[in-house]
Amino acid sequence: MGNIGKLLLALVTGLPLAASAQSGWRQIDGTPIAETEARQSRDGFSAALVLTPDQDWQEKWDTPPETIPHFSEADEVHAGGELFLLTFLSNPGLDKARSTDVTCDVTMTRPDGSTSLAQADIPCFRVTLPGNPENVYLTGLVMKYVAEPADPRGTWTVEVVVTDHHRGVSLPLGASFLVR
Repeated sequence: MGNIGKLLLALVTGLPLAASAQSGWRQIDGTPIAETEARQSRDGFSAALVLTPDQDWQEKWDTPPETIPHFSEADEVHAGGELFLLTFLSNPGLDKARSTDVTCDVTMTRPDGSTSLAQADIPCFRVTLPGNPENVYLTGLVMKYVAEPADPRGTWTVEVVVTDHHRGVSLPLGASFLVR
């Protein structure tokens, strides 16, 4: 299983996952999960980037807490195929009203090094949080990539910087996929 698959397993088996300053991402049994380019933690804040071909990812995520969703992993896509980029976080900083202030910067780069997409300061998780901040939350940064016939073949990269403004922490995440 690749790093993305391990991350998916960690996310879906660890609901809710604890993310503290000393521990980062953990399995539901408390076992620490190693950081990767797509999964980072610092100062109690954790974020993860997931690429999945599952067109039903939303239905899988929108389940009761006792139901553990399972996502397929993806690191390649063929012409006409789709990948969904999902960004998760845990333990965002809260103000006195329990509001979060998390933004995302996203950059997608083509195989030739040119930029396909670059957006900064996307308000990806600005909510009043009624539940435990240490649960895993899906942010508002969800993207769908469709491999168009004219898209360059080769390795595409995705970089997402998740910034928790209350904590003053930015986590750079990265993933790549091969367009065939």
